[in-house]
Amino acid sequence: MKIKVKAGDGGKGCVAFRREKHIPKGGPSGGDGGEGGNVIVQVDPNLFSLQDLKYHKSYKASNGISGQGSNKAGSDGESVVIRVPRGTVIVDEQSKKAIADLVNDNDSCIVAQGGRGGRGNMNFATPTNRAPRFAEPGQPGDEKDLIFELKVVSDVGLVGFPNSGKSTLLSKLTAARPKIADYQFTTLSPNLGIVKYSDYRSFVMADIPGLIEGAHLGKGLGHRFLRHLERTKVLVFLIEINSDNIPEQYYILDKELNNHLKNFQSKPRIIALTKWDLQPEAAIPEIENLKVVPISSIKGMGLDQLVNEIVLLLNTNG
Repeated sequence: MKIKVKAGDGGKGCVAFRREKHIPKGGPSGGDGGEGGNVIVQVDPNLFSLQDLKYHKSYKASNGISGQGSNKAGSDGESVVIRVPRGTVIVDEQSKKAIADLVNDNDSCIVAQGGRGGRGNMNFATPTNRAPRFAEPGQPGDEKDLIFELKVVSDVGLVGFPNSGKSTLLSKLTAARPKIADYQFTTLSPNLGIVKYSDYRSFVMADIPGLIEGAHLGKGLGHRFLRHLERTKVLVFLIEINSDNIPEQYYILDKELNNHLKNFQSKPRIIALTKWDLQPEAAIPEIENLKVVPISSIKGMGLDQLVNEIVLLLNTNG
């Protein structure tokens, strides 16, 4: 999402003089202007997408109030808080530099700083100028165009070609209910689910939309999908057991990930051969030194073993 933010301007300093009984020539008494409000981005653990920003693409904080006489400072402007889900990356559109990467529930940052309030004339009195008739204007607040990008935060990411059974597996292991149909690109955005594997332990699994060859170049919306795998701790490659060449299918997926981001090579991984119920007698190939687990999400075959292997990798790799 592209969002425009404008912090509040600082309030003007005041030019004023004391006018009290029996003090005919009072000194300067202009107060300072208030600080402009900030624009703050804060993680909301109850949000899971940037959908709310789609309908509100401009945020402006309040200006600081001007100073007053009798040395009264103006009130600070009210800040604006933009609430986003965990995993939101904020980039300055002009400089292309990342401002913040909000991963934890309590993370927040100021993306636009409010302007400083101007000083009133009481700050400029000197022995040679006891009655200054000027004050500072308030400073303008920051104004920026920002890019908000969501990278899903999950423990386990499901990787596979379209219609390889990722959504079905997620629906069987978690309470998530992604759209499931017998055609490609049923899933167009990541789905998250929590897999419980003991009384008090669980991990987050992400169903990433299917990849096609050339995804790292943007084919099949590959750039939009691949970024959601960057934060995962374990990758589960789903390949249909009736594929003509299972190792080749794995190497194509692995190549797409590595071409997108080099650190994918170091992520621990498991290969799950889906639709095992269709070919229960099929030979299980050896692929490098990876654990290969045949499963059938529909029949519930091999799912416990798959979860156990995932937990083993999560515990081993922190």
